[in-house]
Amino acid sequence: NDKTMPFADLPTTTLLFFEDEAASAARIATAAGMTLARIERHRFPDGETKLRLPDALPERVVILRTLNNPNDKLVELLLAARTARTLGARHLTLVAPYLAYMRQDIAFHPGEAISQRIVGQFLAGLFDAVITVDPHLHRVATLFEAIPLADAAQAVVLSGAPLLSDLVAARRQAPMLVGPDEESAQWVSPAAQRHALDHAVCRKVRSGDRLVDVALPDVAFKGRQVVLMDDMVSTGHTVAQ
Repeated sequence: NDKTMPFADLPTTTLLFFEDEAASAARIATAAGMTLARIERHRFPDGETKLRLPDALPERVVILRTLNNPNDKLVELLLAARTARTLGARHLTLVAPYLAYMRQDIAFHPGEAISQRIVGQFLAGLFDAVITVDPHLHRVATLFEAIPLADAAQAVVLSGAPLLSDLVAARRQAPMLVGPDEESAQWVSPAAQRHALDHAVCRKVRSGDRLVDVALPDVAFKGRQVVLMDDMVSTGHTVAQ
């Protein structure tokens, strides 16, 4: 019954999910008191996708789709959201535990597509509310700036930092939390504060997708139980460094 959730206290809400996220959907529906309904999906040999939703929907509908490997999934969201509107949905919420295309928030070189802005506007045109977990926001301060919904309060960011902090504190003795770059401070700092843990962040110098140098902070690591924390891992190269 978290008041920040757009679907709180609405037992008639339906949660639409795809088969590959059935387990997550079941947990979310149980916790939020929602009805589950699967979106049937068929892929044609040429790569096109056909979806089938329930033939009638309540006014409030939630679609679960975590957006790793996002290109096909964004087309699925377009088809699912537009179809849900025709089947009775009046308020659509996207629950995307991982939100894609948040890295490119400016044009670093002339001619580059600013994908955060483009995909954000695309999602804002489909949904009334978006809920995500620790989105990769760097040069924008809020999710609403990336996804300009009609109501800024419906752009909801949840954080895994408190739960991760509890897990680390339970399993490590006097641990030190370390983030791989300056951007990670926004997750490492609150996680550390929760249990008064030592923390620091590295400095990252990237010269390509897989070419990264990491400068460690000037702190004593000897004998410490170090836990690396970041919001996302693409290739794992930075964390390995």
